[in-house]
Amino acid sequence: MEKIIDESKQGKSLVLEPKNGNTRKLFIESYGCSMNFSDSEIVASILLKEGYNTTQTLEEADLVLVNTCSIRDKAEQTVRKRLEKYNAVKRINPKMKVGVLGCMAERLKSKFLEEEKIVDLVVGPDAYKDLPNLLAEVDEGRDAINVILSKDETYGDISPVRLNSNGVSAFVSITRGCDNMCTFCVVPFTRGRERSRDPQSILEEIKDLWDRGFKEITLLGQNVDSYLWYGGGLKKDFDKASDIQKATAVNFANLLDLCAKAYPKMRIRFSTSNPQDLTLDVIETMAKHKNICDHIHLPVQSGSNRILKEMNRLHTREEYFELIDNIRRILPDCAISQDMIAGFPTETEEDHQDTLSLMEYVKYNFGYMFTYSERPGTLAERKMEDDVPEEIKKRRLDEIVQLQRQHSEFRTKAFLNTTVEVLIERESKKSDQEWSGRTSQNVVAVFPKEDYKIGDLVNVKITDCTSATLIGEAIGYAMND
Repeated sequence: MEKIIDESKQGKSLVLEPKNGNTRKLFIESYGCSMNFSDSEIVASILLKEGYNTTQTLEEADLVLVNTCSIRDKAEQTVRKRLEKYNAVKRINPKMKVGVLGCMAERLKSKFLEEEKIVDLVVGPDAYKDLPNLLAEVDEGRDAINVILSKDETYGDISPVRLNSNGVSAFVSITRGCDNMCTFCVVPFTRGRERSRDPQSILEEIKDLWDRGFKEITLLGQNVDSYLWYGGGLKKDFDKASDIQKATAVNFANLLDLCAKAYPKMRIRFSTSNPQDLTLDVIETMAKHKNICDHIHLPVQSGSNRILKEMNRLHTREEYFELIDNIRRILPDCAISQDMIAGFPTETEEDHQDTLSLMEYVKYNFGYMFTYSERPGTLAERKMEDDVPEEIKKRRLDEIVQLQRQHSEFRTKAFLNTTVEVLIERESKKSDQEWSGRTSQNVVAVFPKEDYKIGDLVNVKITDCTSATLIGEAIGYAMND
């Protein structure tokens, strides 16, 4: 799995409009990737019908849920600290129930429930529809658990509520699970095999968002490019599909085209891509539609062919370069971002230099960079020794981060004295006199408010920048035809 992280929302409790008649209160926090935030919206939707309104006040909650991440050890430690906090409150408010959702729930089910006794229920990513039954078990005084992984659950029939929404941009989940058995990644074990959602239900969800005034969606999946709808079922079983199913199958390029044509004024993003699955027809579809944003998050993890093979990444350095060249040729204005791991087992100084040279070739706009963190249950944990000393990992990560800062500044400066389209999302963090929004390339831009409002698509002349933010002034509304 690649990290589709929204750092701005980490750990925030999520709140929606209360439903009249509901008497119980739900406090829900999310950590990790954007998929977890999307899942929390599904959970809140299910529980809204069960009599729960959301609250931002932990102390008044009847039910506290934390949606967890297992991608790095730091994420797990953060969740453990939150669980300690919940239980301190629970001692004052004994009727409160505490539950763990998501990837960490699946991995540490018995530890949480039986050994440490710090939660009342544990619910895996495919079992959210079972929450009403599990809560009934808890009400009867029993611990409740469901971490069964599904072959067909996509939650396509549930309309997610939008939690803490800015009313402008929203996630639309299109796939669940992952078939790419990268040796460092726990996701295939915590989220199961890859399956795609009915395109019709995706289009209906986008219509609902458009009708409610949203202006931008992000099509979301652990690996969106491998989206494949042939009537339901796992992607790996596609070869067993009938001739008619194969002839009428919808791949990711088809889905992008459908969405862009159906809602030509809705901005469309997607995340996350995988180099081996990002095909030319996807890039060509992006070029065909103005409303598909010019940004591809394209994790590479390492620049060394030897390490890529150890990671079970099913592409080489040279194939990655060819893909980058095709993106630059077909979409010259496209921003590209990365995920990078420093200090994977057996990584040598030569391997590290290969990563730096790959970065020099691509000059990414931005990225997510981490030291290797051994995850229990992964192939790397079972078969490889975590043999790169911590100080070397940190030094290599620092070199990667410093190089990325240079490249981010280089890419951001390229916007100086140009005019860009910016979708206004919120007030600037630094000034209540300025709006903040993002360009098609996913770069933040700030500019004086004037008479514009949140949700407007505005042409902004860029006059200055930092390494990560564009600064300018609005020169009129953008025509999004």
